Amino acid sequence: MAEKLTSFDPAEGLISDEAIAAFMAEAFASEDSGYIAHALGVVARAKGMAGTASSVGLTDSGHGSLR
Repeated sequence: MAEKLTSFDPAEGLISDEAIAAFMAEAFASEDSGYIAHALGVVARAKGMAGTASSVGLTDSGHGSLR
């Protein structure tokens, strides 16, 4: 039987400034410019999700997916 895969978006887990700082620290520690660029994009997407949701009055009911 084939395994069912689900998508994972790391931006959904970046719900605090501390989480973002730790995520970026790991990216910089890798010294891989491609990974650092990708990580910056993930952070921008995380910040964008939070900003968009709050600007239209949406909440995530504590799930963290819109922060």
